[in-house]
Amino acid sequence: MRYVTQGLLILLSLITGGLFLYSAWTKVLPIQPFEYTIVEYLHLPWLPAAILARLLIGLEATLGGLIVLHLFGEGKRVLKGAAALLVVFSVYLVWLWATAGDDVNCGCFGDDIFMSPSVSLGKNAVLLLFTLLLIRYHKGLALPNARVRNTVNTSLFFAGLALPFILFPMAMGEPDWLKKSMYKLEVAPLYHPIKDDTAALRVPYPDTPSVDLTHGRHIVAFVSPSCEHCRIAMRKMSLMKRSDPSMPFFMIIGGIASDLTDFWKYTHAQNIPYMRLHRDPFLNYTGGRFPLIIWVEDGMVIATATYNTLEQRDIKRWVNGKLK
Repeated sequence: MRYVTQGLLILLSLITGGLFLYSAWTKVLPIQPFEYTIVEYLHLPWLPAAILARLLIGLEATLGGLIVLHLFGEGKRVLKGAAALLVVFSVYLVWLWATAGDDVNCGCFGDDIFMSPSVSLGKNAVLLLFTLLLIRYHKGLALPNARVRNTVNTSLFFAGLALPFILFPMAMGEPDWLKKSMYKLEVAPLYHPIKDDTAALRVPYPDTPSVDLTHGRHIVAFVSPSCEHCRIAMRKMSLMKRSDPSMPFFMIIGGIASDLTDFWKYTHAQNIPYMRLHRDPFLNYTGGRFPLIIWVEDGMVIATATYNTLEQRDIKRWVNGKLK
């Protein structure tokens, strides 16, 4: 009976730690949606949100890894830390449920698994029960002496916290890519579209751009509604636009027959002016690689960016003529 109990405790430790590890893993592939969740629901600025995202991911991964290895630390601090983290997450989920409703993705498993606050609270309750059982009944892995035990746990703990910052560095400082591109944006296919008789184009052409891309400064994003990275890019730009309505964004969506319901649901980018473009001219602009995000000044493309390098601070400075 003792061996059965011990085996169950080992299994419980593997399940508990494994769920912490899986939760961390789903938040880093890619990491940006988790950052955006923090910006959107906690209303933090971009840099603190990026730091907090990496700290939480590192903490989840570290606690999960130590629990899987049965390295519970002095006084089972690892398990107690995991329990405390679950309580903090649960308080956040209650607040999220109250303020945003129960039809939003809390981000607990990134974008891999849509999980509402209520479902996630149930998951946390089960994990908390598992953790309390481990605190009460499981002794963990016995290392030779207290000094070795503390050294191993401390080293793994800080290494785990640092790992997300190493693997997923944050964009910092002045952008070194600005002004590397310099060519005229060919706007004729946007304002004066050429129609042909192919079956793919036998639908009314969408409206021309609602902004004059030949004058002023604009950030133009060419996106496909089915492209995962395009959705991530537009979610970020939507949050920026919500934070600062003066952001000069314009979106060109490839394919005029695509259903945009899921695209709008994920990105919430209806606050960004947009037009739809037939597939062939869209591919001519992007070369088949998207999202394509370009900085346009008086009709000239002066830079390209990815959603990783797109910083609200830089855009604001550029619009105000302070970023050269």
